Amino acid sequence: MVQSHRGRDSRLQFFYIPIGLGGIALMLGLVFQQVWRSDLAETKATNQSQNRILVPGPRGNIYDREGRILVGNRPRFAVVLYLEELRTEIYREYVEIRKAYRAANDVDAPSVTQMSQIARFTVVQNYLAKINRALDRETELDARSLNRHFNAQRMLPYTLIDDLQPEEYARLLEQLPVNSPLQVYTTSSRFYPYGAAASHTLGFVSSNRDIEIDEDFPGKDLMTFKMVGSKGRDGLEGRFESTLEGKAGGTVYRVDPGGYRVEALHRRLPVQGENLISSIDIDLQLAAEERLREYDLAGGAVALDVNTGEVLVMASLPDYDLNDFSPRLTQTVATDINERGAWLNRPVNGLYPPGSAFKILVTIAGMQAGTITPEKTINCGGYYRVGNRLFPCHDGHAHGEIALKTAISKSCNVFYYQHGLETGAHAIARTARQLGFGEPTGITLPSETRGSLVPDPDWKRERYDQSWVPGDTANFSIGQGYMLVTPLQMATFTASVARGQTQTTPYLTHDPNRPVQQTAPLGLTPGDYSALLEGMEECTISGTSRTSFTTIRNMRIPGLRVGGKTGTAQKRTPKGTINFAWFIAFAPIERPQIAIAVIVEGDAPGEETGGGTYSAPVARDILAKWAEKHPELIPPPPPTDPAES
Repeated sequence: MVQSHRGRDSRLQFFYIPIGLGGIALMLGLVFQQVWRSDLAETKATNQSQNRILVPGPRGNIYDREGRILVGNRPRFAVVLYLEELRTEIYREYVEIRKAYRAANDVDAPSVTQMSQIARFTVVQNYLAKINRALDRETELDARSLNRHFNAQRMLPYTLIDDLQPEEYARLLEQLPVNSPLQVYTTSSRFYPYGAAASHTLGFVSSNRDIEIDEDFPGKDLMTFKMVGSKGRDGLEGRFESTLEGKAGGTVYRVDPGGYRVEALHRRLPVQGENLISSIDIDLQLAAEERLREYDLAGGAVALDVNTGEVLVMASLPDYDLNDFSPRLTQTVATDINERGAWLNRPVNGLYPPGSAFKILVTIAGMQAGTITPEKTINCGGYYRVGNRLFPCHDGHAHGEIALKTAISKSCNVFYYQHGLETGAHAIARTARQLGFGEPTGITLPSETRGSLVPDPDWKRERYDQSWVPGDTANFSIGQGYMLVTPLQMATFTASVARGQTQTTPYLTHDPNRPVQQTAPLGLTPGDYSALLEGMEECTISGTSRTSFTTIRNMRIPGLRVGGKTGTAQKRTPKGTINFAWFIAFAPIERPQIAIAVIVEGDAPGEETGGGTYSAPVARDILAKWAEKHPELIPPPPPTDPAES
């Protein structure tokens, strides 16, 4: 039989393409499994066998302008227990617990997990007992805290006792073996050498668990454990957080299947943050606070370098000891601060009517408008009639014929009622805004108020749908009525007047090369400006603040000439009218270097709280300390004419 054979069966051709495609897919699958999945498996194995720990860097220090430390770091010691070193002990304890339950045939025996927790608690408790005996303490172990730590942060040491006293630290160092799972762990906490001094300005920190490290540090995909750091929450601590914050360090560890450390693979040490040089002069700051504290009243004081705007003093009372915030603020302390009204930073957030200190601005507005001149006089009969209402002079006495210099020194309301009405509310408001009122100063603090108010007829119509009346202008002219300012604004205003200019920007950092501020001039003639200064100087010699400044020679400030102005403002409350005592000043009057604004709040309705009695002494103490430190800045007295001797 002859058989014929064809080279190809056409019926099989249909299967060639699927078989070929299947082979290619199989080969690609093998490559995928061997290459890509192996890389994935390797990554997964790495992530499971490696963890990392991040440690925050210490914060930078804050210094005063002369290099004295205001905020630093103190070592903080804690007794910690490294749980990975207790694995054998915990397992043995677990075995003993299990044997005991089995021997007792206890049908209510706990689960394996519960027995593990009991074993862990027992072992840790034994170590804590050793520490208690060594330190004569009675610290108790929190089972919930231990379990949370074990489940979520077992790579980190577990803290048994936090914030040891120095003598406790020394005692433990002598007693703890080097290879003990018990160790004294050292971190840093914020430390404030001057306690409550400048507390609102310096600010405070709180715990921060969101520690970050540079992207180039390995292991960003690994399970990461973070030690607790701190973050600035107020004052300079908060405003300059990016400067003061330290750079985190970290370590990548190889871990066993139980998540315990085996060995360190990569390590980077933390780096301390940058230091900050503040503009504060702690000597002047303490002088202001000590005097304010004597009154047991709320108040604030600000002192500025006239030429640069740097803040020398920023005091606010009541205050709080910043060391109470470190390592953490307790609810008891927080409640006390709240009840005393001590959270408020009065220089930048306190809003007050400026009282008679505002008469300096009204003088400038009147001089600009031509309604006030040094020679022009009025007759003060003790009151001024506006419509059907009588507006009294500040002390209830008639001053008689009075010119500008005496009107400033005696704080004559009648003089300013009349000239304020002649000048007009719009012109006074325009000058007030020109000199920085009504807007934040831009101080480098986190939360300066925006509530400062310069009223005028347009504002009243929009705010209350009422017309502005002459009585509003009369009140406006003596710093009463709707006008609201902060002590910091009054200080910048005083510094501007001292330079003969319209604006002063305050700074809380010190720069020895900071230039003298140059802004628009006040727009006064030399004669007008000289008369204004003479009136302010007379106020400190024989005017409303004389009781505070006649003792200047006794304070050993020979030849220091001071320009100032007192003020007493009122605020109506449900309990009655409260007085606010103001005093603004600058010195030396021949070549101004320092400008000051002080406010003291009365706390009882009807109580007399005058600027000359309460606020001027605070300014006097600041000036006394400033003069003591800078005698070279006090101009020498003019030579004596031989004919007069």
